[in-house]
Amino acid sequence: TPEGIKLESEVAPNESIRRRTGRKIVGITVLLAVIAAGLLAFNLFRIKPATPPTTAAPITNNSVAVLAFANLSDDKGSEYFSDGISEELLTVLQKISGLHVAARTSAFSFKGKNATAQEIGQKLGVAHLVEGSVRKAGDVVRIAARLTRTDTGEQLWSENFTRDLKDVFAVQTELAQTIVGQLSGQLTNGTADPAAKATIEAQVQAAEKGGTKNVDAHQHYLQGRFYANRHSEKGVGEALAEYQRAVELDPSFALAWAGLAQTHVWYCGFSSAIGRAGFDDHLARAREAVARALAIEPNLPEALLARSKIQLNFDFDWNEAAETVRSALALAPADPALVTAAGTLALARGDTTRAIELYRQAVVLDPVNPAARAWLAFNLAVTGRFDEARAEYPRVVELNPAAPWSHAGLGLAFIVKGRFEEAAVAAQDDAAEWARLRVVAMARWSQKRIPEADAALARLTEGFADIAAYHIAEVHAYRGDKDRAFEWLERARRQRDGGLGFMRCDPFLANLREDPRWNSFLHTMGLADGQLK
Repeated sequence: TPEGIKLESEVAPNESIRRRTGRKIVGITVLLAVIAAGLLAFNLFRIKPATPPTTAAPITNNSVAVLAFANLSDDKGSEYFSDGISEELLTVLQKISGLHVAARTSAFSFKGKNATAQEIGQKLGVAHLVEGSVRKAGDVVRIAARLTRTDTGEQLWSENFTRDLKDVFAVQTELAQTIVGQLSGQLTNGTADPAAKATIEAQVQAAEKGGTKNVDAHQHYLQGRFYANRHSEKGVGEALAEYQRAVELDPSFALAWAGLAQTHVWYCGFSSAIGRAGFDDHLARAREAVARALAIEPNLPEALLARSKIQLNFDFDWNEAAETVRSALALAPADPALVTAAGTLALARGDTTRAIELYRQAVVLDPVNPAARAWLAFNLAVTGRFDEARAEYPRVVELNPAAPWSHAGLGLAFIVKGRFEEAAVAAQDDAAEWARLRVVAMARWSQKRIPEADAALARLTEGFADIAAYHIAEVHAYRGDKDRAFEWLERARRQRDGGLGFMRCDPFLANLREDPRWNSFLHTMGLADGQLK
C-alpha cells in the first residue's frame, strides 16, 4: 500500500485485505492506494509514452547501499540477527549528513539474489555496496564486511571481526565509522585526517543514540524489527512481544520504545480484530511508548515518526504533525518514510505540487519500494500529468504485481472516465469485498441500474460500517445524497477514519463542495485554508 506515514510498505502483498484495512482503514494509506491504482491504471491503457519514468539522481561517490548480511549461523533461526546487524548499520548511515543511503526496502530486495554489484548499483543509484556475513555460535559472533565499488566491482575495504556477543555494539560502531571514513576518503581522494576522523566518530555516536548496552534487550529488539518487517498481523504481534520484553530488560532503551509505539500504531490502523476497546487501548499504549522514547531521547527520528502517525491518522492534528515531521527530517533527511510522510501532509493540505516533489525524492531514496512510486504516480494523475503518471505506474505493478487494490482501483478510474460497465467488471477481481462493493454501487448508479446499486450500497453499509465509513460517504456523495454523505463523513470523523485526510483532493466528494456544510466540515477537521499553517 502506498503508505504515507508508514513506511516503508506496511502491508505485505499476500496479507488479508480485511486486516490491511482494519477498523479505521488508515485512509491516507489505503484510500490513496485504491484511487491511485485506478486513476493511474486507466492512463496506462489510454496514453502512449511521452515522458520517461522518474529516474534516480546521478550516482555520486557519497552514495551507498547496505545489503542484508548473509546468515552463516548453524541456527537458521538466527536470521533476525544478521538482518538486524545490517539494518542497524543502514539506519546509522542514513543519519550521517552528506551520505545518500539506499532505503532498507530497496537494499534488502536483493536478499538471496545473484545480482552483480553493477546491477545493484544501477538499480539503487549508489556508487558503493556494503556486504557481509554473520556467524553466531553461542556467545561468539563473527562478522565479515566489505565495501565495494558498484561500477567496477573493486573491493575497497574488508574486515573480519570475531567478538563476544557482548562486544557486538563496539563492532557495529567500528563498522559505521570505517565505512563513513572510507566514503569520506573517496570524496577527498585520500584518507580521513585526524580532525575528520574525530568528526566522523562524533557523527556516528550521535546517530547511534537511543540504543542499549544490554545484550539480551538488544537481541529482543532485533527480533522485534525482524518480525515487524514481515508486515503481517502475526508478525506485528510477535514484534510487539519482543519490543515489550526489550523495554522490560532495559527501560532506557529508547529505540525499543519507538518500535513498541510503531506496533501499537499499526494495530490501530490495520487490525480488524481488536474492536473499539482494543483500538483505544492500543492508541493509549502508543502514546505512552512515544512519550517514554522521547523522554529518553527527545530527538529520536523513529519516535518522532510514530508520533506523527498518531497526530495525522488519529488526532487529525495536521499542523502538529507537520512540525513533528519537519523536526524528524532535520535529524534524518534521507529517511524515505519521513519524506513520504511529508508528502502525505502536503497532500492533506491540498498542495499537490509540493507532494509531487517530495514523492519524487522518496522514489530516488527508495527506488524499488512500490508504495513511494504509487504515491508519486497518483499525484501526477490527479494534477493532470497523465503521461508522466502512465510512465510510473507500470513500475508500481512490476514491483508489487499482487497488490490487491489494483482491480477496484481500475474500476474507480473507469468510473471517473464514464466507462461504468468496465468499472464493475474490473472490480470483480479485487480481493476486498468492500472495494468491490464501493465500485459496483457507483457504477450501477450511473448506469441507472438502481436496484443493483442499492443492493451494493446496502451490503457495504451492513458489512463494513465500522471500517469503511469514509467510503460509504463517498458513495452517497457520488449519488448526490448530500445529507447521508455528511452523516457518514461525521461518523468517519468519530471513528477516526484516516481517509478524511484525503478529502480535499477526493474526486468522489465533488458533489459536496458547493454545499455550505462542506466548509463547515473542513473547519471541524482542521482542514480549512485558514487553519493550515
